[in-house]
Amino acid sequence: MPGSETLFLAFVGGIFGASLGALWAFCLCGLMTLFGCGLILAGGSDFLLLQVGLGPIFGPHAGGFLAGVVASSYASGFRGNHPGGPEAGKDILSPLIGTSWDVLVVGGLASLLSVLLVPVVAAIPILNQADHLALAILMVTFISRFFFQKEGLFGKALTRKQFGLLGTNSYQISWLPWMAPWPRLLVLGFGVGGLSGGVAKLCLAAMATGNLTTAGAGTVPIIFGWGFSAMMLTCLQLGQGKVAKVPCTHCMALVAALGYVYTNSLIVAALCGTLGALTQELGARLFYNHAHDHLDPPAAGIAMGSLILSFVFKPEWLNLSAWF
Repeated sequence: MPGSETLFLAFVGGIFGASLGALWAFCLCGLMTLFGCGLILAGGSDFLLLQVGLGPIFGPHAGGFLAGVVASSYASGFRGNHPGGPEAGKDILSPLIGTSWDVLVVGGLASLLSVLLVPVVAAIPILNQADHLALAILMVTFISRFFFQKEGLFGKALTRKQFGLLGTNSYQISWLPWMAPWPRLLVLGFGVGGLSGGVAKLCLAAMATGNLTTAGAGTVPIIFGWGFSAMMLTCLQLGQGKVAKVPCTHCMALVAALGYVYTNSLIVAALCGTLGALTQELGARLFYNHAHDHLDPPAAGIAMGSLILSFVFKPEWLNLSAWF
């Protein structure tokens, strides 16, 4: 289990992340992840990548995203002081520094709980084949939805009855409706998947010639495209109107990079990017579209996609990676 200093850093990082708001914090998390990858590829330490960008200090499951999501749910559904009003639980763009001290503390506590859950998830058979950070994000968000929004896993019953659990009312209730139509989504997933697989291939080649020995070196090919996609969301954070309609691709990038690492095939990586697009959209339709708060579709997509790839490619399961 994490030590006391690690837990303290997770708590204070969550306070800071909540003050920024979830999406600003995530963009910062992506930036630190990219810097961490660069340091490793240059032969440096893996501290920035594993302990800050992906770790308890400011990882996506801590202050680098989740804290702001839970604080937003609390501020809208329980405290009533969200900048966007009581119905703004899905607003992860607004900083929460203007709310109240307890909103920030809730962000810190959410980060702390998530960091404690990661080793628990890692010890659960079958479940531990999925991405541990994504699962921790989902678990803590489900808890906050129940307590702060008084809703279950799938959100409001009214819209589910109106449009069906997987219905979108012609994308009117969709998460990111500009990228939700199937042809657009699948082509995007294929393209992002191929690109992320190519980056993973180049990272592996650089690592082979650079004699890198840090523990985090094996993470770089998988996470580089994810970090780049996270940074790209600054366009969403800063944009207005049509400018804000940028794609959200970090789920596609990570699932694709995993596919490449398992198979060394760019075609498989591109197909896995499409898988990431599908699981992300499924996560949105199940857990986001009908709810009052933000339950992250990319986190759901990463959890589902990584679990599927583990079963398909790992030696202890179907071991299809042996075919490549």
